[in-house]
Amino acid sequence: MPIDAAKALAAEPRTAEIAWGHKDVLLYHLGVGAAANPDRSSPATDPDELRYTLESRLHVLPSFATVAGAGSPGVIGGLSMPGVDVNLAHVLHGGQSVELHRPIPVEGKAVATSRVAAVYDKGKAAILVLRTEVADAEGPLWTNDAQIFVRGEGGWGGDRGPSTRPEAPTGPPDKVVERPVREDQALLYRLSGDWNPLHADPEFAKLAGFDRPILHGLCTYGIALKAVVDTLLGGDVGRVRAYRTRFAGVVFPGETLRIRLWRQEDRVQVAVTAVERDDAPVLADTVVEHA
Repeated sequence: MPIDAAKALAAEPRTAEIAWGHKDVLLYHLGVGAAANPDRSSPATDPDELRYTLESRLHVLPSFATVAGAGSPGVIGGLSMPGVDVNLAHVLHGGQSVELHRPIPVEGKAVATSRVAAVYDKGKAAILVLRTEVADAEGPLWTNDAQIFVRGEGGWGGDRGPSTRPEAPTGPPDKVVERPVREDQALLYRLSGDWNPLHADPEFAKLAGFDRPILHGLCTYGIALKAVVDTLLGGDVGRVRAYRTRFAGVVFPGETLRIRLWRQEDRVQVAVTAVERDDAPVLADTVVEHA
C-alpha cells in the first residue's frame, strides 16, 4: 500500500522559515480580484479597494495564509513525507481550512511546521489532512489544513474520519454577489507561488482532461472570502476567525462566480457556482467564522 498511515502519522514534522512583505500581499490581493470589483464605478481608486492595493493602507486578507512564504512547505512537503508515496496524477485538492490566531501582519518572518495530521480510508480513496502551523516571535499566527483526496489508495480498513459537513442553509441567501474572473486571472495568481502548469499551459491542461487551463481552487477560495469581508463584515479582515471550504468543481478564467451568502450570528455560510455553466457548484460546505 503506497500510503502507510501509521508511518505517515508518526513522521517528524518538517519546518521551514518563511517570510513575506507588502509586495507579496499586494500581488496576492490583485490575484484574487482586488481593484476589479464590478459593484463600484472606479474600483482602482475606491477607498474600500485601496486597503487591499495601497501599501500605506494595507490590511491582509486572511486567505493570504495559503501562499505566505510562497505557499510554505504544507501540501508539497506532506506528499513527500515518510509513509506517503502516491501518484500525483491521482491527487486532488479536496478542501482547505485556515484558523487565524491573530491578524496576519503586512511584513513578517515566521516558522512553518508541517505534518500529516490525519489519514482517512474512504474505500476507493484516501484522504490526507496536511497541517501547517505558522508562528512568529510573538506566538502562533495561523493553522492551515489541506484535505488531499488520493484516488485508488483506500480500502485498508482504516478510520473513515469524521463527518464535518455543515448543515445546509435554509431559505434564500441574505446576499448574492457576482464576481467576474479575468481571462488572465490564473496567470496573475500563479505569481504568488503555485506554478502548476495546469493553470497556464493548454497542452498540459488537455493531458489532465480539460480543454483549457483552469483557475486555481485557492484563487476561488480567496475571491469568495474577499466577497464575504467586503459585503457582510464591513471590510474588516480582522473579524475573520476561521474559513473552510470543500472544492466541488473547477472554474475557467473568463467565467463569472455567483456567490451566495447566508448570514448567521457568528458565521457566514457560502455557496459559489459558475454562472455560465448553469450554476455548476464550485465551492461547497463553505463557512466563514467571525467575531
